[in-house]
Amino acid sequence: MPPPKDVVKIAIQMVGAIPQLIELQQTKPLASVLKDVCDAWSLPNAERYALQYADGRQTYITESNRRDIKNGSILRLTTSPDQEAQRLYTGIQSKNVDVKTDSLKKLAGLSQDVTFAQEFISRNGLKQIYSIVEEGNDTGEMLAHTLKAFTELMEHDFVSWENLSTVFIKKIVSYVNMNAVDASIQQLSLSILENMVPTSRLLFELVKKEVTMDRLLTHLQATNAELQLKAMALLIALLLSATDTERRDMMDYLREKNLRQFIHKNIIHSSEPLGDEMAHYLYVLQSVSLNLCEHRMKTSMDPYSQEQRDLLQSLRQTAFESESEVPTGSFSTERRRSLCAKEFRKLGFMNNSNPAEDLRRAPPGLLALDNMVYFSRNTPNAYSRFVLENSSREDKHECPFARSSIQLTLILCEILHIGEPCSETAQAFYPMFFGQDHFFEELFCICIQLVNKTWKEMRATQEDFDKVMQVVREQITRTLSLKPTSLELFKTRVNALNYSEILKLRQTERLHQEETLAVPVLELREKLKPELLELIRQQRLLHLCEGTLFRKISSRRRQDKLWYCRLSPNHKVLHYGDVEEGVQSPPIESLPEKIPVADMKMLLVGKECPHTKEKSSGKQNKDVLELAFSIVHDMEEYCLNFIAPTRYEFCLWTDGLNVLLGKEMTSERTQTDLDVLLSMELKLRLLDLENISIPDNPPPVPKPPSNLNFCYDFSHAEQ
Repeated sequence: MPPPKDVVKIAIQMVGAIPQLIELQQTKPLASVLKDVCDAWSLPNAERYALQYADGRQTYITESNRRDIKNGSILRLTTSPDQEAQRLYTGIQSKNVDVKTDSLKKLAGLSQDVTFAQEFISRNGLKQIYSIVEEGNDTGEMLAHTLKAFTELMEHDFVSWENLSTVFIKKIVSYVNMNAVDASIQQLSLSILENMVPTSRLLFELVKKEVTMDRLLTHLQATNAELQLKAMALLIALLLSATDTERRDMMDYLREKNLRQFIHKNIIHSSEPLGDEMAHYLYVLQSVSLNLCEHRMKTSMDPYSQEQRDLLQSLRQTAFESESEVPTGSFSTERRRSLCAKEFRKLGFMNNSNPAEDLRRAPPGLLALDNMVYFSRNTPNAYSRFVLENSSREDKHECPFARSSIQLTLILCEILHIGEPCSETAQAFYPMFFGQDHFFEELFCICIQLVNKTWKEMRATQEDFDKVMQVVREQITRTLSLKPTSLELFKTRVNALNYSEILKLRQTERLHQEETLAVPVLELREKLKPELLELIRQQRLLHLCEGTLFRKISSRRRQDKLWYCRLSPNHKVLHYGDVEEGVQSPPIESLPEKIPVADMKMLLVGKECPHTKEKSSGKQNKDVLELAFSIVHDMEEYCLNFIAPTRYEFCLWTDGLNVLLGKEMTSERTQTDLDVLLSMELKLRLLDLENISIPDNPPPVPKPPSNLNFCYDFSHAEQ
C-alpha cells in the first residue's frame, strides 16, 4: 500500500548524535515537528532550532518550501535563522580578526538562503557590511568574503541598489581600477558593478564615468578567464543601459582599440573551450554592433537631401563614367536627363527617372544605398563587371543590380535580426563577425555577387526575381548554419553551394518527407484516424465532466456573475448553476439547474447566438463573438448561453457538445490534436522501417507449394 501523499520519509542528522528516521506529516505545523525532533535528542528550547538540507545549498526548511521535501531527503538540525543571523551580526563586528573572518565566511555561504538573508537584513546587517567596505581597513580573504556576502544578500531584492552610498560605490570602483588587488576581489567588484548598472540611470552614469573603457579592456586581456568573463559582463551591461548615441560612441571607441581582433584571436580561438556565459556575451556584443545599422535601415531616402542624391549619382558615375566619351555637360538638360534615366535603368532601378523612389521603402531604407555605395567604392572592378555584364544581356535576362541590392539588404537584416532586441539567453554568435571590420558591408559584397552567379545558373528572367532571391536566402542561411570562422571561408562555402546543389538538397529533403507520404503510410494514417478521433472524443467528454467556470456578460461588467457547468459522469445530463468568486470546482450536487442531453437540439456559435445578437449594437467585442456559443434545448427552444473564458475552452466545449449531439467535431483544436497524435503514432509504427524504402504496392503473394508432404502427420505418432 503506497504511503499517504502528505507523509514523506526523511532522515535528520545532528553533529554528535545518532540520526533520526522519521515520517514527516506535511499537515503538521513545522514548530511541532521541530519539538518532536528536539525531544528525541533531549534538546530544550526547540524554537532556537531549524531544519535545513544537509546537501547542496543547505536551504532552511520553512512552511512555504516544506512541500519540496522528497522521500529519502536528508535534513540537518541546526541553529534557527534568526539565532544564526544575530550570532554572525555580532561576529562581523568582533575585534578578533579570526572571529571576524570566520563570521564573514559563514555569512557569505548562508546569505544565499532567503530566510537567513531576511533575518540578517532586518538586523541592519547590510549597514555593517557597508562600513567594512567603506572603512577599507580589511583586505584579502576578509574583503573577498564581505563582497561575496553583499552580492548574495542583494540578490534577494530586499534592498534597492539605489540606496548605496557614493562612498561605497567609489570604493568598489577603486578595487576594479587598482592593479595590486587580488583577482577574486576584482571579480566580485566587477560583478557588483554589473548588477548595479541596469537599476538606474544615475548609477549607470556614475559607473561609466569611474570605470574607463581602457580599464575594462585591460581586464578583458587578463589571462584569468573568470576575471575576463566578469569584465565582459560589465561591458555588456554598460552597452545595454546606454542611449543610442552613447552606445555608438562606445562601440566606435572599442573599434579603435581593436577589441574585435582581440576577441577573435584570444577568446574565440583560445585553447580553452568557450563557456555558455561568454558565448551569450559575444552574441549580445554582435547584436548590439549590428543594431547600429537599425537607424539607417528604418530611414527612407529623402529626395531633397543633397548628400543622399550625391551618393545615388556616384553609383551611376562609377559604373558608366568611362563609357561616355562626350562629357555630359555639353548635352542639353533634356538629353542629360534621358541619358541618366537610361543609365539608372541599366543599374537595375525600377523607377529609372526618379531612382530615389526605389529607396523610399524602409526597411531596408538607406542601408541598401550604403551597401551599394560601399560595394562600388571598395570593389570597383566587381561592381563594374556586375553592372556592365548585365547591361549587355537581353532585357529579360539581365539581373537588376539595384533591385537585387535592396532585396538582399532586407534579407540580410532578417537573417541577422537587425532591429530586434537581444535575447536574454541566446548564444548563437557568428565567429566570422569578430574576424572582419565592416562585417555587414563585406557580407553584402559577397552575397550580391552570389546573386549574380545564382541568376546566371538559374537562367532567370525578370519574372523569376523572387525565386532567385529565395534560393539566395537559402544559400546564405545554410552556409551560416555551418558557423564559418571567417568571411573567406563563408565565401568559399556559399559559392560551392550552387543552384544545382540546392536542388539536390531540396530533392533529398522532399524524398525524406515523401517517405511519410508513401501510399502504404497514407493508408495506415487513414486506418489510425478513427481510433485517434475516438480518443479525442473521450478527452472532450472528460473535460465536460470536469466542468468549467463561465462568466455572465452584463452591461455593468463590475457586477459580472460566475456560473459553473459540467456534464454528469454518465454523459446524460448537463448540470449548471451560479457560484461565488473563488470556487474552483463545485460538486455536481451543488448545481441546481440541469438539462437532459436528450433534450438538446442544436449548437449555435458566434453571431448565431441570441446573446450576441442582443448586444450587437455599438462596439461589439470581437473577442466575445469568437468565444460565444449556445445550446438550444426543449420543445420551446430555450437557449443556454455561454461565453468561454479562452479559445481553448471554446474549442473543447463546442467539440464535446457536438459529440453529445452525434455530430462531427469541427474546431481547429481537433485538427491540431489529430495531427499531433497521428504523427506520434506513425513514428512509433515506422521505427523498425528506418532506412528501408517502402514500396507503393504490396509484395506479391507466393504461389502455393506443389505438394504439402512437408506437413507432419500426427496420426502415425499416436499409433
